[in-house]
Amino acid sequence: MVNDSISSLVNKQRDFFQSGKTRDIDFRIQQLKRLAAVIEENEADILQALHFDLGKSELEGYMTEVGFVKSELNFMIKNLPRWARPQKVKTPLVYFGAKSYIYSDPLGLVLIIGPWNYPFQLIIAPLIGAIAGGNCAVLKPSEIAPSVSGVVKKMMTENFPEEYIAVVEGGVPECSALLENRFDHIFYTGGPVVGRIIMEAASKHLTPVTLELGGKSPCIVDYNIDFNYAARRIAWGKFLNAGQTCVAPDYLMVHKQIKDKFLDCLKEAVNEFYGPDPMKSRDYSRIINDKHFERLQGLLNNGNIVCGGETRGEDRYIAPTIIDNISPTDPVMQEEIFGPILPVLEYEDLDEVICFINKRPKPLALYFFSRDYKKQEKVLRETTSGGVSINDTLSHMTTPYLPFGGIGESGMGKYHGEASFNTFVHKKSVLKNTFWFDLKVKYPPYTVSLQRIKKLMKFM
Repeated sequence: MVNDSISSLVNKQRDFFQSGKTRDIDFRIQQLKRLAAVIEENEADILQALHFDLGKSELEGYMTEVGFVKSELNFMIKNLPRWARPQKVKTPLVYFGAKSYIYSDPLGLVLIIGPWNYPFQLIIAPLIGAIAGGNCAVLKPSEIAPSVSGVVKKMMTENFPEEYIAVVEGGVPECSALLENRFDHIFYTGGPVVGRIIMEAASKHLTPVTLELGGKSPCIVDYNIDFNYAARRIAWGKFLNAGQTCVAPDYLMVHKQIKDKFLDCLKEAVNEFYGPDPMKSRDYSRIINDKHFERLQGLLNNGNIVCGGETRGEDRYIAPTIIDNISPTDPVMQEEIFGPILPVLEYEDLDEVICFINKRPKPLALYFFSRDYKKQEKVLRETTSGGVSINDTLSHMTTPYLPFGGIGESGMGKYHGEASFNTFVHKKSVLKNTFWFDLKVKYPPYTVSLQRIKKLMKFM
């Protein structure tokens, strides 16, 4: 029954796309403006749902989800007419008289599968790109964040026809049924295990995918830093949303010379942000569910806890925790933590750190704190990651002028800003020739010499 219902929905959307209505630029801008108005109208419900699912404060919910999406919408509305128009490019002299263009064609039907950690932002942000590209979209919000999923369903159902934008709620059966259908692009945010399943299902229809995954994003701290600024920026990036952020610093590598002093600064930053008892802080989130709480609790058994460590199962609360004397072989260093636990390793030589990072799967983000410009360039040249922030955390993913995405195990494909538009269109190459004259030497029977052909082809 689920399969039949979803197949019917997909067919409706394909018919609507074939009508050509979504290709019109004014229509796309109108829909983006409508989405902005719908978000404004439902802002209170969205923030309440984020608090219910993840314990997010109103301010954090707005800053990291609603406000982020509003900014992305405004940026897209402002720039879409320019990005969508055909782009004229150079034409080789051998095609004298002809003109070359790149057209941005809509892909068709897009499936967007969202995660639970930023359940509003990470399903609406790609939708903005899909609408801007002139596509129809099916949204599959995460069932692990049911309150937000319900709000998204209500918003879309009441304001957009399902043949244009539809929401399918549910778990594995619904997601599996969706993947049995042919889409023109699949956009998935989540973990690499499910990412492989998505990619395998997409391959049956030769459907291109964007996979925004994650990984163990390293944070390197040199001795030449501003201690307070570095500590505050790392503590904020790590413990925002209780560490349930795909680009959160996953582990800290601190120079041996300053480790003790820096850990004291980190503890002070945590206390400044959340007080002596973070459980009482209205700005500190909770773990999404019992399963993840128990997994994270099991990672507290190695090393020496220098900050936090307290847990409360009935509230799904784990304090902001810093663990020193961690070994690379400890369980906390094997997989992405995705929670408020920050393991600390010390180092003496930057080359050893780079070697350590390069032996592991390519991370989604990399952070380096240092005043030394030569060291900054060394890290940028000799490591590979989805993105980098120097002397900050998370900031590279918050600007619409920088594409955001992973590489290798941390994902494939980019979005945000113009990259979102480009993800959801096909760049069609077009050459427009004239009837002014015809280059007869290209036609058989070939009477021209090879030497002349070689000369002509230099103008290609």
